[in-house]
Amino acid sequence: MGIPMDLRDAWVNNHRSNFMIQSPDEDLKFLRSQMCTQEGVRAGLKSASVACVASAVPTLIAVRTIPWAKANLNYTAQALIISAASIAAYFITADKTILECARRNTRALYDKPS
Repeated sequence: MGIPMDLRDAWVNNHRSNFMIQSPDEDLKFLRSQMCTQEGVRAGLKSASVACVASAVPTLIAVRTIPWAKANLNYTAQALIISAASIAAYFITADKTILECARRNTRALYDKPS
C-alpha cells in the first residue's frame, strides 16, 4: 500500500518550504554558522598544505638516504605517512577554528545590550 509515487514526490518537493517563518535572529545564526564553517575550512586547508610539505620533505629524504627506510617504506607507506599528517592537521585545525568562531559568536550575543 503506502503513499503513491506522485503524491510522495509532490510532498517531498513542497516539504522543503516550511510553514513556519524563521525569525531574523535564526537567519543571522544560520549565516554566522555558515561563516564559521567556511573559516574553518580555509584554516584547515592552509594547515593541511603546510603539514603536507612538512611531512613530505623528511619522509622522501629519509627514504632516499636511510637504509632501513629504503628497505621498509614502499610508496604506499610514504603516501600514508604524508596523507595522515595532512588529514590530521586539516581536521584538528578546522575543528579548533569552528569552535573558536562559535565561542566568539556566543560571547557577542551575551555582551550585546538588551
